Amino acid sequence: MRAEILRLGEKVILQEDCAEDRLKNGILTLTTQRLLFEKTEGKVATFWKEEGELLLDIDLNKISKVESQGFIIAKVAIYVAEHVYKFGVLNPGRWAKLIKKQIENINHPDTS
Repeated sequence: MRAEILRLGEKVILQEDCAEDRLKNGILTLTTQRLLFEKTEGKVATFWKEEGELLLDIDLNKISKVESQGFIIAKVAIYVAEHVYKFGVLNPGRWAKLIKKQIENINHPDTS
């Protein structure tokens, strides 16, 4: 995560190299304010990876639903307006729980 992407006072909660069904490979980052997805490009043979453009920048209060889906190929599903983003992360249950917690912290800042 490039520091210039973060807003003043924003902190990274969780970050993982993963893939989204349509957006392909990238880095998913949960912050105290947003969910970000940066495209990555790399070469497996040399383990070289480079961060690319920021494909998703979603304020947490815009997320209407978060859930863990699947069993063998488990993903965390994020619902934003008419879009559904499905990320293949290592622990989708943990991602869903932490995203919901951050949304709750934004909606009720006194209880965090």
